[in-house]
Order: sequence, then C-alpha cells, then structure tokens
Amino acid sequence: MSARKLGAIIGAAEVPARRTTPGVSTLEIIAQVCRAAVADAGLTPSAIDGVICGPQVGETPQHVPATLAEYLGLQPRFADVVDLGGAAGAGMVWRAAAAINAGMCETVLCVLGNTREPDRVPRSPNRNPIREFDVPYGASGANQAYAMIAQKHMAEFGTTPVQLANVAVKERANAQLNPDAVFYGKPLTVDDVLSSPMVMSPLRLFEMVMPCGGATALVVTSAERAADYPHPPVYLLGAGERVTHRALSQAPNLTTSPLAPAIADAYRMAQVGPSDLDFLSIYDCYSIVVAITAEDAGLCAKGEGGQWVAEHDFSATSSLPVNTNGGQLACGQADLAGGMTHIVEAVRQLRHAAGPRQVADAELALVTGNGATMSEEVALVLGGANT
Repeated sequence: MSARKLGAIIGAAEVPARRTTPGVSTLEIIAQVCRAAVADAGLTPSAIDGVICGPQVGETPQHVPATLAEYLGLQPRFADVVDLGGAAGAGMVWRAAAAINAGMCETVLCVLGNTREPDRVPRSPNRNPIREFDVPYGASGANQAYAMIAQKHMAEFGTTPVQLANVAVKERANAQLNPDAVFYGKPLTVDDVLSSPMVMSPLRLFEMVMPCGGATALVVTSAERAADYPHPPVYLLGAGERVTHRALSQAPNLTTSPLAPAIADAYRMAQVGPSDLDFLSIYDCYSIVVAITAEDAGLCAKGEGGQWVAEHDFSATSSLPVNTNGGQLACGQADLAGGMTHIVEAVRQLRHAAGPRQVADAELALVTGNGATMSEEVALVLGGANT
C-alpha cells in the first residue's frame, strides 16, 4: 500500500459503559481513562503536549481544555474542543494528526467521557434554532428523527422491521464475546426485538442505544515516531468529514447521509475501496444507521441496506465483520464516548489483541462517526502495522 500514513494511534483505553456511574464526577472518569491510555502508550504525562476533548465536560461548561489540562497536570502546546456529537471521536483523530503534521505538537491525548446518574442530569438552556422551526410541530429528540429516517427508507425501498431487527440481534451476538459489554450474557432474537416496546414507530426499544456512563481515550503521534512505542501502531490512512444540517427538516436527503462523500474522501486518501476492508467499526446508535451506512460505504447498492444487514454475517469469522465488540447497541452508548469506542475496538483488532473476537489477519478498517441526526459525519480508514 502506497498511501501516506497521516499519523498513528499508539495508545487506547476505555472505561466500559455502564448504565449508571454513581458517585463519580466527569473529570474523575476522564482522568481515569486518560491515565490508562497514556500508560498503554508506554508514556508518562510529561510526554503529552496536545489535548483534544469534547464540549461541556460535566462540571465545566466553558474553558474546557484549560480545566481538563489543569486537572490532569498537563501544559499542552496545542488544545482543542471537537463538537461533532457522535462523530467527535473520529474527528479528533484526524485533527490530532493535522496538528502534529503542522508542527504544533508531537503527541496528542484525545478524550471523551461522561458519568450518568439519572436523578442528576445537568441541564442548560436550549436556544437551538430547531426549537423554533421543528419542535413546535412535534419534531423533538433523536428517537423521533431517526424514526422518520427509518420510515422514509421503508417507504422508498421496502425495508422491513425484520431486516432492521437483525442489526440488534447480530451485534448482541458479537457482544457475547465481550465481557465489558452491557449486554454480555444476554443474547437476543429477532422475535425479542419485534416484541420489545415500540418507542417511536417503526423503531423498537432494542433497536436503540442504551444511555450509559463511561469514557474513552486515544494517544496519537506522528507515523514516523510510531514504532518507538510498546504496541504495534495503528495508522491513520484516510479521513473524510461532512456537515450538512442540524435540524432534520433541513437535511438534503433522509436516506443518503453525509457519510457517503466523507467515506469516499477517506477511501480516496487511503487509496482503497470497500473490497479492501477487513472489518467495519461503524456508528450504530439506531438500527437504521447501520443499514444506511452499508449503502453509503459502497457495500451494497442504495436501497439494499435492509437486505444487506439481514443477510450479512457480522461475526468476527465472516468475510467482513461488523462491530465485533457488539457496537453501541450491545455495549451501551456512553454519550460522546460511545463514538470513540468504535475506534478503540478498531485499534484492538489492528493490534491483533481482541482475544476471542479477533478478526484473522486484520489490517484495514473503516471507522465511522455520526453526530446529531446523520448530519455531522466523519469516516476514517485505519491500517495495521503491516499496511
């Protein structure tokens, strides 16, 4: 492969998602996962000279990078906040590589995390324009928005509830090989999905992520320095990003997401195509997202995503495994950290350190992130040490 290696992930860690995380502050859980990621990279905190975090970290609605750096005992040369919803984790990776290649820093810590106590959910005034143009008509919240996308896909292409139920079933099966998954030890059938409560037609409870607390962190450095660390490096080979709307009413299309051009950019940069991939680690907040992502990634024709998820084998032993750790549907979505979990799993696979769910000879992965309602999208092509 002759594609330029844009950067390398040399450290990765997660605090596994849990339904609740009582008695822990957001800064505490972030510090815990950062310590683990830096140790995984074989570094000490003094080696970190760049920090990228998410917005509004728990107790810190403003000055987030400064507060986080102070709490962690860091004095970075480069700091940034990435606010792309579930695409923030993937967006951090290419921004970290860009900052390194620009000479701003050498080693960047990327982190996302949150706690979850249902009785103590922080609230802030919502002045988003959707409050004016969408909410008065009853269009409020992610469940409603993704249900509309699913309804449109079904009406336009004949996608069925049974087809989409397969996403949850197959990811839950993968989670049975991941002790850290929230639904470890709890397999699922299509009948289970179809008999679960209808939350927002046509989407049922088991087709939606479970809100959780948890954290994820990565350490990124230059490709040239990557071989100096304990684990095999995972190289960033390509990236793409698109933002097209915030409110669903302003989306240019409900059945083709901005991921389509973002993935095309990532393929082009990495000089690969869908047939070159060894596995997928793709965002899966709702079952319909996986079906549309399969289409937008060129794995099947537009409109065939429902058939693809119903017929394709997601397991680690298949021709193209999907979300080998169980994805967010089976592991739980720790807020924005849920998106970075897909990168952490890709790192484990490309290091050949995924244990019983290891994909044989894994060297090339597509990772996706999805923010808002399929509106803030990032795609990464990651390669193993032999790429």
